[in-house]
Amino acid sequence: MASKVIIKQKQDEVKGIVEKIKKAQSVILVDYRGLTVTQDTTLRVEMRKENIEYKVIKNRLMLRALNDAGFKGFDEILQNPTAVAFGYDDAVTPAKILADNSKKLNNKFLILKGGVAEGKMLDDKEVTALAKIPAKPVLIAQLLGLLTSPMRSLAVGINEVAKKKA
Repeated sequence: MASKVIIKQKQDEVKGIVEKIKKAQSVILVDYRGLTVTQDTTLRVEMRKENIEYKVIKNRLMLRALNDAGFKGFDEILQNPTAVAFGYDDAVTPAKILADNSKKLNNKFLILKGGVAEGKMLDDKEVTALAKIPAKPVLIAQLLGLLTSPMRSLAVGINEVAKKKA
């Protein structure tokens, strides 16, 4: 039987993970088996640049933390070795980085398993769909283009009418 000290340490660790889950915009779970040290190091560096915390957490502790945070149903997903990416700045970037690295490795060694984004549980397909959303600056540029398009069309139309009368 585990000693009270070890149980207390694990409870504290679960509390810390719950805080990270609540603070994060997204939490993405991946199976990382087969990554070389170089590939893993490159991935971690890329994650750090984007303020994403990427770490390996024991499945039991992660499952308990997700349950404590109000997310049930991760029993199936948390099988085999699992790494976790906590995205604090936005929900899309962790999924995008992991999906891009997974493609580079031919979807063999870095497999998207699921996660949580903005309070909603995601399966592997939803994480892949999340990764396909353009980055925030691109979305803003697209929105601005859509907003200015009618005005641009009106200006061109008025200019054409003025040219015909002249």
